[in-house]
Amino acid sequence: MRPTVPIALGGVGGPVMDAPEAFGIVYDPIETLAYVAARTSRITLGTSVLDALFQSPIILARRLATLDRFSDGRLVVGIGQGWMEQEFEAAGVSMKRRGAGFEEHIVAMRAVWGADPVSFEGRFYRIPQADIGPKPVRPGGPRLMAGAGSTVAAERAGRLGVGLTLVIFDWDTIWETIETFRTAASAAGHDPSTLPIMLQVNGNISAQPLDERGPLLGSTDQVAADLDHATKIGVEHVYWNSADDPLSQLPLLEQLRRG
Repeated sequence: MRPTVPIALGGVGGPVMDAPEAFGIVYDPIETLAYVAARTSRITLGTSVLDALFQSPIILARRLATLDRFSDGRLVVGIGQGWMEQEFEAAGVSMKRRGAGFEEHIVAMRAVWGADPVSFEGRFYRIPQADIGPKPVRPGGPRLMAGAGSTVAAERAGRLGVGLTLVIFDWDTIWETIETFRTAASAAGHDPSTLPIMLQVNGNISAQPLDERGPLLGSTDQVAADLDHATKIGVEHVYWNSADDPLSQLPLLEQLRRG
């Protein structure tokens, strides 16, 4: 949704400005990926970032499991707790449910993806004992990647044993966040090396080298060098949130892949 009044982009503390026009027309990711799943057979399908709290955990878990089945297990789910006050108001969900509510939502979805009969009793959500399907292709559910814009969120993702998805602005911040995430994962008994990390790049790959650029931006040669660095710090997926027509980026992405 696109509010018609200025909003704090990214939530409290973000720059206050008019919401981008693109916010007004956003296709539902699950239905869109079901269409893509039917027309492809190999590519990984993913969301980034799906606001979990606007749906009950049982409904969202079943929708994701259905998509996972349709795609034969190719689904990676970027998931978050949301940040825009107007969206919470429209969904009838209190913003106070963020944090602990988001954590419980993930635990409840994992219960739905587990063995039948399913039951769950929490502070925010209750699921009476029942058989609930379909189950995802991968035992325990599709791979989850929690969006994190703060230290607390990175620690939560590590504690839950889910992956991490981050918007990259500079390498130092990314490295610090990943270290926080891995430390929390280890403390909770998870193996950090098994938890995927994904970076979102806000911008385009360019046909020509750039003298001034951010991480993972510039020409294919410049981006390729950055991808080597990303791989060394454990990044598994990178995707570009292009400001231009995404189709215009395909030849450059193909060049990058072949290089």
